[in-house]
Amino acid sequence: MTTPMPRAVEPAGGDSRPPHLRPPHLRPPHLRRALRSTKLLVGGYALLSGLTLLAIILLRHHPDLVTDAVWVRASIVVATSLLMVSFAVRTGRGHSRSYLRLRVASGVMLVAIAVIVALPGAFPVWLKAEQGVCGVLLLGVVLIVNGRRMRSAFAAG
Repeated sequence: MTTPMPRAVEPAGGDSRPPHLRPPHLRPPHLRRALRSTKLLVGGYALLSGLTLLAIILLRHHPDLVTDAVWVRASIVVATSLLMVSFAVRTGRGHSRSYLRLRVASGVMLVAIAVIVALPGAFPVWLKAEQGVCGVLLLGVVLIVNGRRMRSAFAAG
């Protein structure tokens, strides 16, 4: 009778492959930590976006809280957040095209959020507050994925 091997704990980059099988540019611990942080921030953004859409559905009979613009904005945010989760996961596996998509999407969404928060009267205060929290999460993503070390790792890979 053989004893089963213990399962390895997934390392900080989310890549369960042994270190020698990971792409060389993603082996350094600081990059694995950065990728893990990115995935956590993007995951938080997606979770918050999904919960916001759920709140909109529950409050749909309150036109003062849920306008047509709120429906459109929330739908776009949920869709892009799910795309960004995909980009973050694939970036963690070393896919340079997904890394580029994550850089672009996070930057564009951060600018869009800044516009939403700054526009007077276009959206209810509660949505602007939620978008502000999303903006903070995405600011973290933008800072990490546009950092010198991450850019040079993907330029080398």
